[in-house]
Amino acid sequence: MGVRSIIGSWPLVRQARGADPLGRGTAARSGGTDAKRARTLDAETVTPSVCPFCAVGCGQRIFAKDGRVTHVEGDPDSPISRGRLCPKGSSTLSLVTSPTRMTKVRYRRPHGTEWEDLDLETAVDMIVDRVLATRERTWEDVDGDGRHLHRTLGIASLGGATLDNEENYLMKKLYTALGAIQIENQARI
Repeated sequence: MGVRSIIGSWPLVRQARGADPLGRGTAARSGGTDAKRARTLDAETVTPSVCPFCAVGCGQRIFAKDGRVTHVEGDPDSPISRGRLCPKGSSTLSLVTSPTRMTKVRYRRPHGTEWEDLDLETAVDMIVDRVLATRERTWEDVDGDGRHLHRTLGIASLGGATLDNEENYLMKKLYTALGAIQIENQARI
């Protein structure tokens, strides 16, 4: 390969001589660029989703192959985010593929020093038992003047900022049905 052909292959020279003076098209391409392959081309499924990090609800596309998530990107069809993701949303792939991600219920008994794995059904049963026992123990039917209260101050809820309106609505219904009156969401604090 001669000196002229080497110099002629430089991107700056191609940009100055060619039809791409801004260097955003063919002048910026190289053999390495042409050999690149989009990570999304190998996906078997593309699932629309919503970012789990805050209540904005940015749209995401989840790419998967062999049942494993391989790539996450913004959904250009989302009217909320129009294909854009913030740094947190862009890290969703590591959230679901991290080797340190907990995938089992972990429980440490009172005064215990070691964690143990529980199956989900056992953990849910333990939570239900404790919620019902707390409600029973702290239930207030009437106050000292005989006014009806029908409440418990032993159960409270502080929702997270990642909850959307529908989830907050359901939580409010659940805790109100339990008789709790201390219900708040950190997005408003």
